[in-house]
Amino acid sequence: MSRWALGRWAWIGRRVLRQIWFRAALISLFGVGLAVVAALVGPLLPETLHSQLGQDAVGTILQIMASSMLAVTTFSLTAMVSAYGSATQLATPRATQLLIGDPTSQNALSTFLGAFVFSVVGIIGLQSSAYGDSGRVVLFSGTVLVVAVVVVTLLRWIGHITGFGRMGDVIDRVEEAAAEAMRAFSADPRLGGRPAVPVPADAMPVFAGETGYVTQIDVASLGTLAQEHGLVLHVAALPGTLVHPTRPLLHVAGEANEDLAGGLVHAFAIERHRRFDQDPRLGLIALSEIASRALAPATNDPGTAIEVMNALLRVLLHLPPDEPEGEELAERPPVHVPRPTLDDMLTDAFRPLIREGLAEIEVAIRLAKTLDALRAARPYAAPSIARVVERLDRTARERITDAADLSDYEAARGRSG
Repeated sequence: MSRWALGRWAWIGRRVLRQIWFRAALISLFGVGLAVVAALVGPLLPETLHSQLGQDAVGTILQIMASSMLAVTTFSLTAMVSAYGSATQLATPRATQLLIGDPTSQNALSTFLGAFVFSVVGIIGLQSSAYGDSGRVVLFSGTVLVVAVVVVTLLRWIGHITGFGRMGDVIDRVEEAAAEAMRAFSADPRLGGRPAVPVPADAMPVFAGETGYVTQIDVASLGTLAQEHGLVLHVAALPGTLVHPTRPLLHVAGEANEDLAGGLVHAFAIERHRRFDQDPRLGLIALSEIASRALAPATNDPGTAIEVMNALLRVLLHLPPDEPEGEELAERPPVHVPRPTLDDMLTDAFRPLIREGLAEIEVAIRLAKTLDALRAARPYAAPSIARVVERLDRTARERITDAADLSDYEAARGRSG
């Protein structure tokens, strides 16, 4: 299998593993398998292992578990959907995909559903006389095991649901996703390719033929095709870019037929919504949206905005401590990939806060201190930070009407600047 196929399948595998239906189907199949194994293994056991179980003992337990697990599954699903709606209304819709992918809630829902399926299959087997005395012993043992797993899962779920989807939980999840994307970006800003260079005038543009966001680029597969056909590729659409039939995904320097162009397009994943994985800017945007909504007049929650600024600082501190030097190009494929600039990322992070937050002096002061902390920790970013500070100062002097508040802000800027 080619490196292209491996990279593509690995990405697809990660996406499938995050889907709630996958875990639910897997655990449900396990429940069915456990009930079937009880019927198959029972006749193979020695007769001395037969227990004097009441004829209806296992059936009664399974009946209770089936009815209770159906109710718990319905309640859990309702709680999860409610948390998604709360996050959308109070924080940002961009956080919903993180809540949907939460492994604890997925495991809980899947376990409850699997226990329900196991109970139903067990009841069907009992009613159809598929289990003998030995089969009942095995089924009873499996039922005890399932009950133990359900109890442990339920205890974890009770502790988890109390904070699931709350504002603090959403901020933490978005920060974690943004930090992970920023760490990956810092480790390899070019996604395994080479730095961008001017595109030759005769380079052929390649278009997607559909409209959506680029969510993933398989640079390894692009490099394989480029080396096999003697091409030099120039990526024009990074993850997070909205493409359409008239916006090119990349430019090709060299001869490329229609089939090859189709192969190059398949190295780009295009979806209706942005994803956090290869898009470091989306995490910054989502955090700033949470702060912007918290600072809306109808909400007026400067404390949340301050928490978001703390999260933004932690995320941006995942940028390398020193400005990256020239990358080693010898082993990299002939795929030139641009990178988001510091100006772009700082604009994503702080423009909504400057626009919405300067009516609250606490937010203005914390914003100034946050920018100063970032400048002290990453000196090479000082020119970009200075442009944000200049806009902050200009807007602050326009928006802060109270003389005492303006004096406090300028004092904070004086101490930080």
